[in-house]
Amino acid sequence: MELHIDDLTVGVDGRDLVHRLNLTAADGEVIGLVGPNGSGKSTALRCVYRALQPTGGAVRIDGDDIWHMPLRASAQRVAALTQESSADFDFTVEEVVALGRTPHKRGNQPLTSAERDLCARALEQMDVAHLARRGILELSGGEKQRVLVARAIVQQTSILVLDEPTNHLDIRHQIELLRYLRGSGLTIVVVLHDLNLAAATCDRLGVLSEGRLIAAGSPDEVLTTTLISEVFGVDVTVVQHPITGDPQILFELDSRRPHRREQTAAPRPVKGKTP
Repeated sequence: MELHIDDLTVGVDGRDLVHRLNLTAADGEVIGLVGPNGSGKSTALRCVYRALQPTGGAVRIDGDDIWHMPLRASAQRVAALTQESSADFDFTVEEVVALGRTPHKRGNQPLTSAERDLCARALEQMDVAHLARRGILELSGGEKQRVLVARAIVQQTSILVLDEPTNHLDIRHQIELLRYLRGSGLTIVVVLHDLNLAAATCDRLGVLSEGRLIAAGSPDEVLTTTLISEVFGVDVTVVQHPITGDPQILFELDSRRPHRREQTAAPRPVKGKTP
């Protein structure tokens, strides 16, 4: 399924948190949103998974406005991992993961054997099968994060939106999760603060600043020293990864050292175009 964000605007108290954002994620494509804190990334995602209604524009899936769908229908198309995910009740891990099947069930229908197998596979994929009978409130932050990703997997949607999915994860589980996303075949929109992870994971990137789309394109096109300096306010060196060829961002922490800068020009600001 294709996801189209058309002229999306979110206004609060007379101020636009997101201003006329245009973004398209093609079927099976991984699109990353990057930008400073407060740039509108999470706000835009909340409109996609229907936690926040936009004040203008539309979110469309294969042409259908998601805000005109019944909640059950939209939840069968879009699964989300949010920054605010939490559990107020001490469900077991396997119970939390099984909740991902809720959009596909009526009333208190029990899981089918196929659904139980699906949940078991997701637990294995996220390396939390050994925690299945543990209470969710007993887990570390990284363990909870992997459980919530497993819950999103068993929802079996075609579109997955994730807001900082690598939060709390150690390096091994960060890599495993991002490798899963790359190979899942799902249409994915993901917010990542780590620019190197974004470059390695995403087919294309959209850079937001103050609620506006500043640049869009492949990681090679977008992650330049000029753009990073202007948007994030830091000086960096951009090099090629020796194995993958992806851009890698090197941060200089010692201000006394001379800084060598890559000369690639930054993409022009995007106005009304989709990345």
